[in-house]
Amino acid sequence: MNRAELIESMANETKMTKSSCEAWLSAFVGTVEKNIKKPDGVKLIGFGTFTVSKRKARTGRNPQTGESIKIPARTVPVFRPGSDLKAKSK
Repeated sequence: MNRAELIESMANETKMTKSSCEAWLSAFVGTVEKNIKKPDGVKLIGFGTFTVSKRKARTGRNPQTGESIKIPARTVPVFRPGSDLKAKSK
């Protein structure tokens, strides 16, 4: 499901207009982006938690040449599904 399909599905489910659903989704994504770096991240009980995780620097290998390369440390976004979401995905 892409963004447009999600907005259409939300509009059908809530009987709201597509433009208001798009505004709501944009506000949700923006809020998560702003608050994901906080110590607790963004927690939605039963759905999941949006946080950031630190990856250590490591040595990798270029698959084309076999040459060793250094991969720098970085911070990546992480989503951990909640128990309700895990149960519904089975």
